[in-house]
Amino acid sequence: MDLKEMIREIPDFPEKGVLFRDVTTLLKDGEGLCAAVDLIQKELEGVEFDAVLGPESRGFIFGMPVAYNLKKGFIPVRKKGKLPAEVISREYALEYGTATIEIHKDAIHPGMKLVVIDDLMATGGTARALVDLIQEAGAEVVKLVFLIELDDLKGREVLEGYDISSVLHY
Repeated sequence: MDLKEMIREIPDFPEKGVLFRDVTTLLKDGEGLCAAVDLIQKELEGVEFDAVLGPESRGFIFGMPVAYNLKKGFIPVRKKGKLPAEVISREYALEYGTATIEIHKDAIHPGMKLVVIDDLMATGGTARALVDLIQEAGAEVVKLVFLIELDDLKGREVLEGYDISSVLHY
C-alpha cells in the first residue's frame, strides 16, 4: 500500500507558496489509517517510555491509537487557551507565522520518558517547542515519530541529538 498516494497535495495553503500535505484523504480510508498507525507504532519497537505526547490536532489522531495499543498514557498538547487547568506554554515559529502550545502542568513529571507523535515535521518548530516544554517539566524525550517529514525544510537540524523517525519523506 502506497500511503503517499492517499495524501492529497493542496498548493498555496494556508498561504501562497506553501504546498500543504492533507492527510484527511488518508484518514478516511480505513486500511490507509490502520497502515499509518501501524507504521508509526512500529517505529517504537524496543523503545521504553511512559506516555505518548501528541500536539493538536493531528498528533491526537495518530498518537492516541498508538498509546491505546501499547497501553500507555496520552498527553494532549493544545493551542493556547484550550486547557482548563494550570499550564506550561511555549511560543514557537511556524513556516507561515507563530503559535503557542500548552500542556497541563501536572501532566508531566520529572523523570518521565515520553514519545512525541505528530503527523508532520516541517521546519521542526512545533517539535522543538514540545521538546523544550518536556525538558522544562523535567521529563525526557526518548523519541519523536512523524508520519510525514518535509526533508527540504530541515526540521531535523533544530532537533539534532534526538531520536527521530518519519514514515514518509517528501
